[in-house]
Amino acid sequence: MRIKLKADRDYAWFIRPFFWLQQRNYGQVLIPGKCWGRSPRLFAAVATLYGVINRKRSPIDPLLRSLVTVRVSQLNWCRFCVDINAMTLVKRAGSTAKVEALAQWRTSTLFDERECAVLDFTEAMTGLDGVSEAQFEALRPWFDDDALVELAGLVAFQNMSAKFNAALDIPAQGFCQLPVQPGADKEDRQPPREDKPS
Repeated sequence: MRIKLKADRDYAWFIRPFFWLQQRNYGQVLIPGKCWGRSPRLFAAVATLYGVINRKRSPIDPLLRSLVTVRVSQLNWCRFCVDINAMTLVKRAGSTAKVEALAQWRTSTLFDERECAVLDFTEAMTGLDGVSEAQFEALRPWFDDDALVELAGLVAFQNMSAKFNAALDIPAQGFCQLPVQPGADKEDRQPPREDKPS
């Protein structure tokens, strides 16, 4: 953790009810909320956006939303995001199978054609190369333009959230005991940092 958390009573009055709900729903207050809460206006904007993206009437079904959020979390090496989003995916999928196979979705038989198209789009949007026309068109059999906007919004939001949490080194909170990215070690993917001469 790279920043200190304040006591709950030291946050803006309108943020504290969110903490109460988190305590009730998760058994603990979520650390990212406490970090975002240091900037109350930013917290309010992020909470509102999350509420819209994760609403029940979203054109992106809950299981698909969870596949996207876990995969983006893995790609960004966000320990907290993998932890909480994998817990949600397990609940929505009814087993741990898809969570455990997600990092290798391209070679797994657990994912249908629609899920593969969405995961391919998700990885392209999260990576540096961007989304190709073919990747975008592969989504058209399942999504109209409104749903495509929602899907792109979901991927963008989860990237923002995961990058925020990873940059602040926010730890997992014990929701789902799975590695950040199965079969890979974070140290193996990063070259050692070289100190620049002063």
